[in-house]
Amino acid sequence: MPWQRLFLYLWAFPGTFVGLLLVPIALTTGGGAQVVEGVLEAYGGQLARLLRQPFWVSGPIAAITFGHVVLGCDQPTLLRTRRHERVHVRQYERWGPFFIPAYVLASFWIGFRGGNAYLDNPFEVEAYAIDDGWSDPAN
Repeated sequence: MPWQRLFLYLWAFPGTFVGLLLVPIALTTGGGAQVVEGVLEAYGGQLARLLRQPFWVSGPIAAITFGHVVLGCDQPTLLRTRRHERVHVRQYERWGPFFIPAYVLASFWIGFRGGNAYLDNPFEVEAYAIDDGWSDPAN
């Protein structure tokens, strides 16, 4: 079991590396970080300001996953979106270094075909089927 876990961390590391590059934005500007269930979550500071900027697919972002790193606007947002973002962690564990290109290509293809590049992306469809990111974390 520990070897399988290590393999999953290594397989997902290209995405994790991208997330790790962004963690200092939170830590050096008044935000924070925590490890929850083996996933590094960073939040706040200028990271929150960055995430709230309109993005090409979906507008402002409450939280985003890169491998085993989840970036969020604040701790309540991370708590609220945890189940949704953990689906993306599992997707990174499944797809490894191919996740980011597959996600981006799916979004482009869906957008080209007239769909919503974010909500119709199969990676998001899977995550929203598990959790819409707005449910009460106490339940």
